[in-house]
Amino acid sequence: MVDYNEVLSYKVHKCSSYSANYVPDNVLVNKPNRQSSRWSSGTNYPPQFLVLKLNEPAVVSSITFGKYEKTHVCNLKKFEIHGGMEENNLILLLQGGLKNDNIPETFSLKHKIDGKEFPCTFIKIVPILSWGASFNFSIWFIEVQGSNNADLVQSCLQWYFKYREREVVRLCLKHFRQHNYMGAFESLQKKTKILLEDPLLSNLHQVLVCGSDFESTESIIENAIKDGMFSSYIGRQVYKPKWTSIVTKRRDGCGEHPGMRGGHQMCADHINNILYLLGGWNGVEDLADFWQYCVRSGVWTCVSRNTASDGGPSARSCHKMCIDSRNGKIYTLGRYLDSIKRNHQSVENDFHVYDITQGTWSLISKNVSAAGGPKLIFDHQMCYDERTHTIFVFGGRILTCATTLHGAGLGPTHDERPIPEFSGLYSYNVDTNTWRLLREDSGNAGPQDIRSRIGHSMLLDSKNHRLYIFGGQRSKEYVNDFFYYDIDRDQVTILNDGTRKEPGLPPSGFTQRATINSDLGEIHMLSGLSKDREKREENMHNSFWVYLIQENRWSCIYKNNVPSNNGSSQDIRTHFTISKPTQLCDYEHTKQEPCPRYAHQLVYDNVRQVHYMFGGNPGKTNQPKLRLDDFWSLKLTRPTEDDILRKCRYAIRRQHFRELAVRNPVSALGFLQTRVSDVVDHSDVKEETEFRFLTSSLFGDGDGLDLDDCDETDDTNSTYLYTDSDEARAGRTALFDCLVKYFPDRMTQPRGNLIDLISF
Repeated sequence: MVDYNEVLSYKVHKCSSYSANYVPDNVLVNKPNRQSSRWSSGTNYPPQFLVLKLNEPAVVSSITFGKYEKTHVCNLKKFEIHGGMEENNLILLLQGGLKNDNIPETFSLKHKIDGKEFPCTFIKIVPILSWGASFNFSIWFIEVQGSNNADLVQSCLQWYFKYREREVVRLCLKHFRQHNYMGAFESLQKKTKILLEDPLLSNLHQVLVCGSDFESTESIIENAIKDGMFSSYIGRQVYKPKWTSIVTKRRDGCGEHPGMRGGHQMCADHINNILYLLGGWNGVEDLADFWQYCVRSGVWTCVSRNTASDGGPSARSCHKMCIDSRNGKIYTLGRYLDSIKRNHQSVENDFHVYDITQGTWSLISKNVSAAGGPKLIFDHQMCYDERTHTIFVFGGRILTCATTLHGAGLGPTHDERPIPEFSGLYSYNVDTNTWRLLREDSGNAGPQDIRSRIGHSMLLDSKNHRLYIFGGQRSKEYVNDFFYYDIDRDQVTILNDGTRKEPGLPPSGFTQRATINSDLGEIHMLSGLSKDREKREENMHNSFWVYLIQENRWSCIYKNNVPSNNGSSQDIRTHFTISKPTQLCDYEHTKQEPCPRYAHQLVYDNVRQVHYMFGGNPGKTNQPKLRLDDFWSLKLTRPTEDDILRKCRYAIRRQHFRELAVRNPVSALGFLQTRVSDVVDHSDVKEETEFRFLTSSLFGDGDGLDLDDCDETDDTNSTYLYTDSDEARAGRTALFDCLVKYFPDRMTQPRGNLIDLISF
């Protein structure tokens, strides 16, 4: 098996500049206690760079940056890394940044194209921004990891050169066809036997560009959508979040709803469209009330003021709850208990079930630990598997009574505290009432071991029958790994071991709340608390992330930054600012959204694709007992197949109109008022304006309007009327290029253009 973590030898090949004794070769040795042992650029004026040359070609998988023993203003806050076989032909491998601390950081680098590894000889590091404004850039130490296995590199080189040759031919084919050099196109394709694209798209080009058959073009697009060919494009589109504050409606003249709390639990009955809420901590005491919220009516109903008196669980917080919607059962397990309240009886881990149909609680077990289940735990995770009628419980901190520890000689002495214990991964079969330990907390001694933690996420992927686990905290350490447990195979697969920084990953955080949509293959995560708990209030922020299971890729939907505010609860809900980071979705400043928090609950109705969030702790240092009772829904929206089909039809019919207007203006007007108007989104100001300009251009009253198509810049004027057949063909070619952007990359012509390779 190839080891991709070998340390690769290199020398410094070139640099943009350096100052004084801070020569480039200093990065070859790791001396974190010597301030002079670094490369420092002679200026911060771009471009600044450092080029490394490997002693032999290798597949480069990661890079490690060493640092000075203290924070330093010259550390790289932002940088890029490029790599390739030729110094003047490098591709982007990473965009990243270093933390301003003394801890070395390792980053994974792009080392595959179309699923195939590619080799590098040159690695170019381009500093962009230092931590100190106007300071030069410094790098203390660089280590490059990968594999220079001779067989692997030779195979990669052969593939790499064939890949480049094939792509050059495809770029030529694209250029010839775009400019109607069909003789050259056919000759080159016949000689090389290289296809420009999938035969379906070649047929689309023939029908649309060569044949001007717009009706058949629409049919091809409709069939492609039915066959799911646009799913990849839709999956790449960034969601737009819409938070809505839910105001409880009155029932029988009473606007009753759950009070302020944190550490409560919620679950969603997607069949009956009802949410359930149990317990929590109101800042003074644990709660034992049980509520349901009917989404259709918008009404909260208190099912029980005290579940303990109804045969259910006692007052509690930091417990967990899961639901079996099909059979109408809600299960709850665990709780937090102050050390002064712990004794042999109180630390028993009771297990309850609520029958939704009967409206009754039942005690399944007084202490599941005695039946092979976990000990009393809090801040664990729990999932219900409808396929096997199994509940999975993972993690959480184990609570024990002090007398037990002292009696065993393990208790704390003087000011010492006991070493925290964490619970493993358990399964509970509902039908047989049996517990099974699947993985104990072994501290990651082996590749199949699982490291237990608290405050993490565990989600059941019902489609692939897996448990996805990530994040959390173990003692004072924030855990950054991401893996899944294959239920059928009893096997752990690591997606990210947490030791490497991957581009575009969400930050680790104790307050993450995650949900999953197995049908869409998506994991959603809301993070609301800074990792630095000493500066919790100053650094609190909301961020929402989506993980695409099939593509193994995270993307950030939005972030906001919240200034410090020690005001009242009302201040908390209204005083915040929304940032608009580069490449994040548009989010209007006038939109409301919840303030950052922790100890809240987020549940997801995967049928209606709506999130619901209630309560939590806003983390106000001057109001430590303050809890929230606000209630929100979150809807993530992005283009659907119907939206894409409408846009395609509009683009096709607009092109049809422009060509028809030259031949028969009267017919064109009728076509515009019926066929084109039918697919225009008249509520969209941009489309409606363009539609009106099309009408005016028909009578020579408009000068055209330069608008874009398919979310990409169109080189043609979208309201311009043609004067000859060459212009019409160019318009159809531009339309074809627009339409193929919706198809998967594996089917399409190259994205680039041959003419773009020419530079002056």
